[in-house]
Amino acid sequence: MKKENENTVYQQVISVWVRDPRIRKNDFWHAYIDYEICLHTDSVCFTKKISSVRRRYSEFVWLRQKLQENSMLMVQVPELPPKNPFFSLNNARQITERMKGLQQFLEQILQSPVLLSNSLLHLFLQSQLSVSKMQACAAGKTHYSVAQAIQRCGLRRFHSEEDLQKDLSMSCDSDSDSPECRDPEPQIKDLTLNKAASTALLGLMVTCQEENLSSSSDSV
Repeated sequence: MKKENENTVYQQVISVWVRDPRIRKNDFWHAYIDYEICLHTDSVCFTKKISSVRRRYSEFVWLRQKLQENSMLMVQVPELPPKNPFFSLNNARQITERMKGLQQFLEQILQSPVLLSNSLLHLFLQSQLSVSKMQACAAGKTHYSVAQAIQRCGLRRFHSEEDLQKDLSMSCDSDSDSPECRDPEPQIKDLTLNKAASTALLGLMVTCQEENLSSSSDSV
């Protein structure tokens, strides 16, 4: 009987990766980098258990601000990697450092039950809505719900775990303008409440088509 009780104890897993930085051009003079956020979880907090979306640094800044406002000082939201006035789209080291900092930011956020209850966080992680549409959706001002916005994304299957690991090791897109930006090493860490359970994941990943972002003022 004791053995059966032990087997029924279930600890939830939330794993997140920030990877694959890509240079996007708004026009001839303005460009920015966005990053893929891959999430794999069995947590009841999430509508979708496997997802992949792309976000840029300015959207991370927006998310942190909203989380801090909505938490009403109940928790201190983790810091983002600081904005560097000398940040270069051609500097692989700077891109890698920022990418690792963004991942650490998400890992810390996902450990907070207070922050996990925020609809904006879920839309940020599992939908391709723009900042304005995320705000409208979370406020109930759209014809679709938060759950419906998240479920709009499609699935892509990896044939094997080796294919997934190979894909995770590619941190820059092949059509990047920067010859230096080829192989910055991504930080791949499981954010797990049960380390033993973390090995039993990564059969599927999700990819969503990118939604064009109209903001051209923030070039990074």
